[in-house]
Amino acid sequence: MKKNKNSDRDRIVYSTDLGSLRNFFDTTEDETDSVTPKSKQVVRVTLDRKQRGGKEVTLVTGLEENDETIKELGSFLKSKCGVGGSAKNGEIIVQGDHREKVIQLLKEKGYTNTKRTGG
Repeated sequence: MKKNKNSDRDRIVYSTDLGSLRNFFDTTEDETDSVTPKSKQVVRVTLDRKQRGGKEVTLVTGLEENDETIKELGSFLKSKCGVGGSAKNGEIIVQGDHREKVIQLLKEKGYTNTKRTGG
């Protein structure tokens, strides 16, 4: 008897029913569970001049928050320092040298492991 080379493929059955995989694809979990608590996050504040035409900016890195929270925190820091800036890609940029004030404000917000890096 000749064995068909496609006989293994003939036994595959495709289904659109998720069955036991339903829990695997469940996206109803709250995303805040995966975020590290504020007190455990290692946040670094540094002064940066690279690719900014010699202008100084205060750079906040190490935030493990979602984009919306980072934008809100960036807006808060910019308003308290009275300057402009941006918040994207997990970083907050505050125009000017405001390192000490930013560190103080972040610690008040609950980011207790906030430290100054660089010179």
